Amino acid sequence: MFTARFQAWVRRYAQRLALVIGRLPVTPNQVTIAGTALAFVAAVLAGLGSLLAAGIVLAVGGTFDILDGALARATKRSYPYGAFLDSTFDRYSEGAVYVGIGAYFLGRPGPTMRWWVLACLLALGGSFLVSYVRARAQSLGFKCDSGLFARPERVVVTVIGLVIGNASLLGIVIALLAILTNLTAVQRILEVWAQARAQRRSRGETAAKAPAGGEASRL
Repeated sequence: MFTARFQAWVRRYAQRLALVIGRLPVTPNQVTIAGTALAFVAAVLAGLGSLLAAGIVLAVGGTFDILDGALARATKRSYPYGAFLDSTFDRYSEGAVYVGIGAYFLGRPGPTMRWWVLACLLALGGSFLVSYVRARAQSLGFKCDSGLFARPERVVVTVIGLVIGNASLLGIVIALLAILTNLTAVQRILEVWAQARAQRRSRGETAAKAPAGGEASRL
């Protein structure tokens, strides 16, 4: 799967860089906060129409977002609160970027711009749902790692759309994200459904065998 290969490649190089950064007096949480701040800067730049600058800043912020987890592992400072903070601030970062891009579209003339704003809302909802489905599934004991467009892919595609610097092409990129993020959420829902069905079948088979086992034990 493309997602798995891409994330493995990113994590491999992030881990190498984290070993270097680990020598500095920087904590993973500080890296998380810095990455979120850069995402907000990128959102403001996008809203003001500076798409190229927004794309560059978001790319740097995305690097910080990858580095915080790698730094935590490299320095053995992985704590539950750090993971919680990272996940929460990721949602703030994504939300800010989509709001900034939506504000950019609202300030552009033309009848198609309102559709691009709608695409921003759908992409935002889909991105949040992808993360929520995984978190909720894992809290219930299910495995949920599949899906076409996880966060690293979404950041890369958004950066490409911003760097292109054309309103119509950026709108197409956002519309593509709107489709693919929601498709990814559906993929994860189906993955969890399949696991839940297999779990129910396993329990049913165990329950069906229980009486026979009980009789055998009494003989």
